[in-house]
Amino acid sequence: MLKELLYTGMGGALLLKEKVEEELKKLEEKGKISTTDTKSFLESLKTKGEEEEKRLKEEIKSAIREVIEELGVATKQDIEALKK
Repeated sequence: MLKELLYTGMGGALLLKEKVEEELKKLEEKGKISTTDTKSFLESLKTKGEEEEKRLKEEIKSAIREVIEELGVATKQDIEALKK
């Protein structure tokens, strides 16, 4: 389920990216925005997207850790400690 949610989110982000690029290209053709501004804007979006992806991954990891703790599921570390 989590995997499908992530894939759906990535698909939506890719669709949004394509739409933004399309609109920027139209503005560029009309002379309302420069190529430099377009590239700068897209690079800014990419950077923010990468930062958001990292933040989201950390939140998901944290949530999973909390669930594992609440359920009392043994972790790899727990199992290794028992083996020793």
